[in-house]
Amino acid sequence: MPDIPAHPDTGTDLEAEAAAVKPRWKTALWIAAVVAVLALFIVLHLTGVVGAESHK
Repeated sequence: MPDIPAHPDTGTDLEAEAAAVKPRWKTALWIAAVVAVLALFIVLHLTGVVGAESHK
């Protein structure tokens, strides 16, 4: 008896798995943007531009 063909939505499809994973460069770009914003805030805070007593 021949095997019944699998349904197209089942099984492992390498293209579908690859599409489901975010590209590494996008993740790295988001991390770099967050680090840059945090570093900017820290520098501005330490120089007194933002934060406590910056309203004088």
